[in-house]
Amino acid sequence: MAEKLKIISLGGLNEIGKNLTVYEYGGDIIVVDVGMGFPDDDMYGIDVVIPDFTYLIKNQDKIRGIFLTHGHEDHIGSIPYLLRSVNAPIYATRMTAGLVKLKLEEHRLLDKTKLITCEAGEVVKAGKFSVEFIHVNHSIADAVAFAIKTPVGTCIHTGDFKIDSTPIQGGMIDLARLGELGKKGVLALLCDSTNVERPGYTKSERCVGASFDALFRNCESRIIVTTFASNVDRIQQVISVAAKYGRKVAVTGRSMENALRVSTELGYMNVPEGTLVDLNHIKGLPKNKICIITTGSQGETMSALTRIAFSTHRQVDIQAGDRVIISASAIPGNENSIGNVVNELYRKGAEVVNERVGELHVSGHACQDELRIIHALIKPKFFIPLHGEQRHLKVHAKLAQEMGMDPRHIVISDIGKVIELTSNSIKLNGTVPAGKVFVDGYGVGDVGSVVLRDRKHLAEDGLIVVVATIDASTGQVVSGPDIVSRGFVFIKDSQSLLREAENIVYHALKEKMAQRTTFGELKNCVRSTLEPFLYNKTHRNPIVIPVIINSKSTMAQIEAMRSQRQANKNRSAEKDGAKKSAEPKKKATAQKTNARGTTARKSAPKQSASKQDAPKKSAPAKPKAPRRTSAKTTRTKKSEEA
Repeated sequence: MAEKLKIISLGGLNEIGKNLTVYEYGGDIIVVDVGMGFPDDDMYGIDVVIPDFTYLIKNQDKIRGIFLTHGHEDHIGSIPYLLRSVNAPIYATRMTAGLVKLKLEEHRLLDKTKLITCEAGEVVKAGKFSVEFIHVNHSIADAVAFAIKTPVGTCIHTGDFKIDSTPIQGGMIDLARLGELGKKGVLALLCDSTNVERPGYTKSERCVGASFDALFRNCESRIIVTTFASNVDRIQQVISVAAKYGRKVAVTGRSMENALRVSTELGYMNVPEGTLVDLNHIKGLPKNKICIITTGSQGETMSALTRIAFSTHRQVDIQAGDRVIISASAIPGNENSIGNVVNELYRKGAEVVNERVGELHVSGHACQDELRIIHALIKPKFFIPLHGEQRHLKVHAKLAQEMGMDPRHIVISDIGKVIELTSNSIKLNGTVPAGKVFVDGYGVGDVGSVVLRDRKHLAEDGLIVVVATIDASTGQVVSGPDIVSRGFVFIKDSQSLLREAENIVYHALKEKMAQRTTFGELKNCVRSTLEPFLYNKTHRNPIVIPVIINSKSTMAQIEAMRSQRQANKNRSAEKDGAKKSAEPKKKATAQKTNARGTTARKSAPKQSASKQDAPKKSAPAKPKAPRRTSAKTTRTKKSEEA
């Protein structure tokens, strides 16, 4: 039976971000993009979301290469986490490779990773696959699509793209090459669906430059611009306009600084000499000579703009009259965070300008008419929409049907589902492990759905701890119950409620202990009694944690600890007594020795005096170790001899 091409998405379907697509044929696998996603509002404490790599780890011996379309976080952000378990070469364009290098250095993986730089038009052989890099336009330099040639046909993976006829740099998307491939025959098209709901065309990046010029012209205040750190063309336009009007540019925000450094080193950005200054040097400049470029366009908690707005930034404070330009659109879910930052900026007297005022942001994704052009040029036999939520995928499938595709040749997949292709067929067949893995601080995957559920519960309703001491032998409640509230009610203002709750728990425990019961049953009794009572009173459902202490066992433990301490004291006393009794014996022995020595020394002169004319030859004495004497002692002896 002939081998089939398998296409498996481990991310990027029915979601925005976390893009990862697996192409598998026989014993060979290539991976396209390894992105990360950002947590939803109900993912308390989660920093980032990454794909489940179980399938790749299991088949790591088959992986022939990782191919990256561009340098955005939703396409490269999870690479360090994958490389902890999988060692495979990475193929990327210069700008993308530069950003990946920073990540690998941060995670101390650079020396262990083979990072290969490729150019548009280059073809890489990877097992049974042949991957061609094709230049496309996007909101970051060096973005590419892939033409993946397999034994069953050619697949085109667009990555993120748009058709920009007047790009800032890099030239227009290579429509000619896409058309050539379409004429030769394309088995499957896997295409970006982000802007499929928008009619028409996406505007050129140059439109934003004209808006910047108008905002900088005749402005006598400081200008602070925030945008996506990876949008090199946008940053270039800000720097160019600032230099035009004689403003010095300072940059703040780690990701912004990294992007500027990489793009400058690689020649993707032209900064006029003397324009960039250190952030610490702007205080002495006139306001109309200052421009600050910063991160934080999405209202991220720890971003530079957020810290500036809330006066927690070490070097920059908002001043009345500052003009803050937000050159980015809100990613769905970030509206509240952005709104909080904007409100705080207004509160401090700043002027905030966003895309509602003028053309300060254009998308990097193709709209409907651009997608139609791609479909018309490539003319694929099969179509798989990528990069979007369910509505995006469905609308894109409808657009393909309007372009004349057979609905049976269109597959809307989901993460973990396996698409099998032959030269004449396409179908869903089976699944592989897939899902979301949460990164919380240094922990990767140690926070699951249960932990998140508890965090959500704690955030919404708080916590109640019930402490009671019982005597299991008598079946009596010895002490308590005492209730501690955290995040539920303020204890001082809810004394009557808590006393009533304590009384209810007391009677429930007393009744339960009259029966033959266990500690587990007692804890369940506390929960089942207290939870409905609190809900009826407050319409809130806090987490109830019962702590039941058995006084008998507790006293036994205390007595055991006391006995142990006493035994330790007794042993110490015995040792001390033995030492004390040994000391007199040592003293007596020493006295006897001294007495014998003194007698000998006293009798010696008599012996020598009586026999001084006939001295005996004595045996040579054993040499003694020299005794250390102080300089003072030596000087005294010398004076005595003199």
